[in-house]
Amino acid sequence: MLREQLEYRELLVQMTKRDLLLRYKQSVMGFGWAVFMPLINTAVFSVIFTRVAPLHVDVPYPLFAYLGLLTWNFTASSLRFSVNALTGNISLVTKVYCPREVFIVSSILVTLIDTLVGGIVLVALMAYYHIGPGWALLYLPSVVLVQIAFTAAVGLFISMANLFYRDVKYLFELVITVWMFATSVLYPSSAVTGKAGLILRLNPMTAVIDGYRDVLLYGHSPFTVNFAWTAAATCVMLVFSGIVFHRAEFKFAESV
Repeated sequence: MLREQLEYRELLVQMTKRDLLLRYKQSVMGFGWAVFMPLINTAVFSVIFTRVAPLHVDVPYPLFAYLGLLTWNFTASSLRFSVNALTGNISLVTKVYCPREVFIVSSILVTLIDTLVGGIVLVALMAYYHIGPGWALLYLPSVVLVQIAFTAAVGLFISMANLFYRDVKYLFELVITVWMFATSVLYPSSAVTGKAGLILRLNPMTAVIDGYRDVLLYGHSPFTVNFAWTAAATCVMLVFSGIVFHRAEFKFAESV
């Protein structure tokens, strides 16, 4: 799969450019939306969890929440694009030969650019609160790689499923909403105990978000037991999704 992506890298670049232009065409704020929505959500949840129902975290809560929301939005937005990646490119899927994975990878790259723009605000918040990652920043590429691989694995599966069963995209919206609150986006995973805490820590996105916080906010290594389990499970998921996706490709045209 990786070899084909490299061979068709020009197509990937062109599709990413196209999707970026379509996403912000006739938009006044443009890339500003990548910053605006996480900031608004951070402000709302900061009021709730600092004034209404105080929640203890080891860093200023706005910074804690913004990093969680920025990380979560990358995967959630990538998957929202991925679920329609095949059905939204019917002419290319049925008439032009190319590795179909390129549509999912393009969706992830578009959202990655948005996340990098949102990262500017994260850096500003860290500077405002005088918090720096220190030497732990060396671990950041590992966390990013695990998140991208996990997002790609899920994206391949749901894009294929939505092509065969079009109601998947509606079910997905429900799942992604519940999934967010079952992930440590707005609260520390240590705050949940018992069976609910176990389920929370088995959630791969919890380990990813905690990994970012360990590296960027706490200056720790992200390589906890949960993160190691998530990295191993992600590798298996990506290989499995890639194989299933590739074997199902010949049925794509029949399902349009």
